[in-house]
Amino acid sequence: MTTRLALGVLWLCVALSWGATAAKSQELVTDLTDHVVRITTAFRGTSVVLFGAAPEGGDVVVTVSGPPRDMVVRRKRQVAGIWFNGSSVTFSGVPGFYAMFSSRPLDQLLSPAAQAFEGVGAAALALSPREAVSVEERAAYRQALIDNLQKQGLYAGKIGEVQFLGGKLFRTSITFPSDTPVGTYTVETMLIENDQAVAWDRTPFAVEKAGLPAEINNFAQDHGLIYGLLAVCAAALTGWLSAQMFRKG
Repeated sequence: MTTRLALGVLWLCVALSWGATAAKSQELVTDLTDHVVRITTAFRGTSVVLFGAAPEGGDVVVTVSGPPRDMVVRRKRQVAGIWFNGSSVTFSGVPGFYAMFSSRPLDQLLSPAAQAFEGVGAAALALSPREAVSVEERAAYRQALIDNLQKQGLYAGKIGEVQFLGGKLFRTSITFPSDTPVGTYTVETMLIENDQAVAWDRTPFAVEKAGLPAEINNFAQDHGLIYGLLAVCAAALTGWLSAQMFRKG
């Protein structure tokens, strides 16, 4: 990790020397220490370092999001002291992971209107339910969805810090929990000046299964019927063995 970071910083220095006369939109340069995280049976979460270079005096905001998926939010209701699932709504294209980082407090860089315009922060995510619900219900379900993802550690509860290493070089560490969803992510870095983004750089990132989990997942995808039958047989065998153990007891 340290060697990759050192090589990355060296590469950025070379890029800066080449692009000294480039336009501002080309002056923001970023990269990651790893572009792929592989999940194995021993995976307990990991961190990836984003490093980059920006013009002197510029501030940086970084957002990490993905992969999109459908999510259902259910409302609980109590009947005779027992909780049941009540009405529900489905949100489409919800990022399974979302985190944000900035070089200074976000409110000092962007006004609330600018944050909404630039799509910065979980509050700016375009989350719309499929079902027709009132404005109040939509807001309540949306907030419940974000709260649940934050409790799971998939949405950051606070903004992380981007550290400048001198006048132009910066870095930040992106932490992914053990249950990080598999798929493609986007790491977007914005250069902020005068309450607006003036330059962008996007870096792709992927989380994929490796080893035995990958083989099981591929088998399930390619042979769904056989996998389903094996799962049912395994569950039945487990139940039978449990029954035999209790009988012997």
